[in-house]
Amino acid sequence: MMGKIVWVLLVVLLLVQAVLAIDGVSVDRLNIWPMPHSVSHGRESLFLSKDFELNTEGTKYNDGSGILKDGFSRLLDMVRVAHVVDGNFSKIDTSLLLQGLHVVVLSADGQLQYGIDESYKLSVPASGKPGYAYLEAHTVYGALHGFQTFSQLCLFNFTARVIEVPMVPWTVIDQPRFFFRGLLIDTSRHYLPLPVIKNVIDSMAYAKLNVLHWHIVDAQSFPLEIPSYPKLWDGAYSVSERYTFADAAEIVSYAQRRGINVLGEIDVPGHARSWGIGYPSLWPSKDCPEPLDVSNNFTFKVIDGILSDFSKIFKFKFVHLGGDEVNTSCWTLTPHVKKWLTKHHMNESQAYQYFVLRAQNIALSHGYEIVNWEETFNNFGNKLSRKTVVHNWLGAGVAEKVVAAGLRCIVSNQDKWYLHYLDATWQQFYMNEPLTNITNPNQQKLVLGGEVCMWGEYIDGSDIEQTIWPRAAAAAERLWTPYDNLAKDPRQVTGRLAHFRCLLNQRGVAAAPLAGLGRVAPEEPGSCYTQ
Repeated sequence: MMGKIVWVLLVVLLLVQAVLAIDGVSVDRLNIWPMPHSVSHGRESLFLSKDFELNTEGTKYNDGSGILKDGFSRLLDMVRVAHVVDGNFSKIDTSLLLQGLHVVVLSADGQLQYGIDESYKLSVPASGKPGYAYLEAHTVYGALHGFQTFSQLCLFNFTARVIEVPMVPWTVIDQPRFFFRGLLIDTSRHYLPLPVIKNVIDSMAYAKLNVLHWHIVDAQSFPLEIPSYPKLWDGAYSVSERYTFADAAEIVSYAQRRGINVLGEIDVPGHARSWGIGYPSLWPSKDCPEPLDVSNNFTFKVIDGILSDFSKIFKFKFVHLGGDEVNTSCWTLTPHVKKWLTKHHMNESQAYQYFVLRAQNIALSHGYEIVNWEETFNNFGNKLSRKTVVHNWLGAGVAEKVVAAGLRCIVSNQDKWYLHYLDATWQQFYMNEPLTNITNPNQQKLVLGGEVCMWGEYIDGSDIEQTIWPRAAAAAERLWTPYDNLAKDPRQVTGRLAHFRCLLNQRGVAAAPLAGLGRVAPEEPGSCYTQ
């Protein structure tokens, strides 16, 4: 018995030394990202038992679809980080072994939608009290967030070759600051293979981002199958750079099982040249292919068909209709469109408004609420449907105008939250505050949250991960963590973000170093934690 106690004490001492080496500062430093609403911890350690299990006694959620079970399986993979756990558990005192995680979900409803309760409470007992860690959440998706936090409390002990939970007892009470915490991917400028998209979704879950904004099509290519109008994907780059309708449904399901909504986007009336490859009548003319032909009823029949098909798989309450960067000169340069404008007593600006509002009404008819880029608000904000969410991207000051007008807003200002701008540093991503100059509490509620944008002109499957991470993680904490818990100087979180970046690497995510600009390579040999 005495030998077993000595062995356990030796393991704990080695663990403390390992954590000190990782942190470079102190075992008291919390390496949780994003920082929870409330967290407390002790100074002892526990180990996960060999048969660490999921216990759902008392839960109201029946998990018929296996979301909770699969999430727990991923949790075990995350904490092992591909190491072989082959320690001698017989040498560990049973009072130091956690038998499992007891999860109680208070709601039987498994529907994922904007505004669901994502809160959770997590507790890990002190040593000497064998049994279970305890996780309580109102929804299964809150429980998934709890799994992510629990995974960050664990580490692989290289001496004992088991999974250890240092700094017990833990108590974490957590909930997100904003309901919309998004990442945009762009599959038109460069096709992204399905495994790449799934890897991005997995990495989003690690940082508690919960909306994948899928900018599916644009001027360059139309890779998605639309059953109602099957020639649309003739606009794909090649026959192999396409997504079937079933592929899109699989992406939505894959994301949903990880607590992530998928916001589908068709950008109209501009950014749509690829539509006319299969249906040339959508172009004003062959020589002037966009914006889409406002004078042709077929244009709106196609939009209706796309959104009808969307409604079968994209179950998020919002659909994104774009509306940005519309150069209307083709409409006046094309005789039949110019004639239509004259007949309907419209100039180019009025036709732009007509197109956007007609597309909005089509989306509303399919049960969607609408997201539009900010140009629609800047040009005719008082005409937009009251179910519009204005997506700010051009710069500062727009969000406050939007909410003052009583509309909702998503913040993605390009100078701070556009990932393809490699000169935008993680510090800028961290300090970008969605509620800047919005002090009225009622108006603050109209800011749904924010989104970092990974536009695809200069990325593909080879470099998307290191372009997204770790800068997107900096924004993720801004969107999750209570304002008063956020660092006022990004230097205060450098070590913790570096730790999270290394954790991403350990999980197979190609997150770039913190030092330098976006997507930077390591400057010299050295520890991951110092780069």
